[in-house]
Amino acid sequence: MPLFPPQTPVAVWLDGKPLAAYVRAYVAGGRAYVPVFPVVTRVADRLWFEGDTLSIERRGVLVRVIAAPGAAPALEGTYVAAGAVLRALGVTVRYDPATRRLDVRAPEGGLVTSPAPFDPARASIAPRAVFTPAPPVTPRPVWTGPPLPRRTPLPLSSPRYARSARCNGG
Repeated sequence: MPLFPPQTPVAVWLDGKPLAAYVRAYVAGGRAYVPVFPVVTRVADRLWFEGDTLSIERRGVLVRVIAAPGAAPALEGTYVAAGAVLRALGVTVRYDPATRRLDVRAPEGGLVTSPAPFDPARASIAPRAVFTPAPPVTPRPVWTGPPLPRRTPLPLSSPRYARSARCNGG
């Protein structure tokens, strides 16, 4: 929902950590609006569009939000009302108007995060040997005598020079 003039941005904190995002949350009409990407995508398990309706699922709870008319169905640039949507998903939301700070806390299990990188020292599965066959041996060239001269005939002169010689009486 584009607004003009732009509102003062609202700082979003996810589980006690500030969210650094290019697209900011804002307050309009007494409601805090947050961008679907990256705020809602960090809380939800799945998001998808069904026509002009955005479906958000978290731990079996499904919330549907009708997108703005004429807006293309895309997660980037789509805003939702933070309180209504996130509370319906089971997330605690608190807005402080004095500091313009929106705290989002996900109970038990927290936010959806990327998995930790693989650490082979802590892996419970031992690596196994991989069989790699030896490459075949390339046969050595057999010498059969001195090299032969080039068999492709080279032209004695180019046709352009031959024509100019005939014109000059040659």
